[in-house]
Amino acid sequence: MFRRREPVPFAFVAEAERYRSNVTPPPRDRASRSEIAGRVLVGLTVTAGLVGALLFGMPSLQSGPQDPHHTQQSEAKDGR
Repeated sequence: MFRRREPVPFAFVAEAERYRSNVTPPPRDRASRSEIAGRVLVGLTVTAGLVGALLFGMPSLQSGPQDPHHTQQSEAKDGR
């Protein structure tokens, strides 16, 4: 960062980038077993959803007919 050329009335504003607190934050609480199980279940649900979307979407991404003996025929050419 660049330094200001104009004088700053308060020294702590000019030194704000260098300031480090000597107060340590309190330690984080450990997650309970139910919270961990919930996070795992959410992760598995999201992963299963993505894998399922990929599996169901793969046939539509393939080019060409799946079965060479099965072709769709239009009813319009039959005169119906």
